[in-house]
Amino acid sequence: MPSSNYALFRDAILTEQQVVCTYEGRSRELCPHIIGANRKGEETVLAWQFAGQSRGPLPQWRCLRLANVRNARLRPGRWHEGGSHRTAQTCVSEVDLDINIHVWKPR
Repeated sequence: MPSSNYALFRDAILTEQQVVCTYEGRSRELCPHIIGANRKGEETVLAWQFAGQSRGPLPQWRCLRLANVRNARLRPGRWHEGGSHRTAQTCVSEVDLDINIHVWKPR
């Protein structure tokens, strides 16, 4: 059964809502794009971090293990996407939901 964090991030993808949370002791503002499991079977999400705290420059892609996410909540706001994808993602090896494939967007 998926964790509460998994359900929240999955819902965020389906409704294109931002997620605000704490990860590795830092406040993060994210738009999740792909959710599933990594090679170890851990619940994982690939998200575009557009604001909050980071060791490196923002915005950038983040691979989060959902077991390490704290205080996650949905937040309405503008949906953010990363720039061009030059390489295939390796964060989520067993994809459950990918906004680019599974979420229908009216034109």
